[in-house]
Amino acid sequence: MSIQPRKQRKARYTAPAHARGKYLSVSLSKDLRDQVGKRSLPVRTGDKVRVVRGDFKGHEGEVLTVDYTSYKVTVEDVTLAKPDGTTTFLPVDPSNLVIIEADLKDDRRIKNKGDN
Repeated sequence: MSIQPRKQRKARYTAPAHARGKYLSVSLSKDLRDQVGKRSLPVRTGDKVRVVRGDFKGHEGEVLTVDYTSYKVTVEDVTLAKPDGTTTFLPVDPSNLVIIEADLKDDRRIKNKGDN
């Protein structure tokens, strides 16, 4: 892969669906690292996460959606109030999250211990 920024951006923009999951990896909390034996996992709907950077730092909630096209995640309590009074979810970058509770029912999710 090239080190040129324009080619890095193009690779992310044109990445196939199976590679986009890797870009949506979220680091694990220290308890989960010991339990799973990995530093990060691709985020999934239903995982409980904590926001560690940004205006919503410290908020915890369940992952509602994972957007593979814009590489963003919507979290349960991360909302903005609009001028008309309605609330809307604010998409969060996965690098600003930490997984607190992961859904580990699927064995394939943690099968490849060598991959991060």
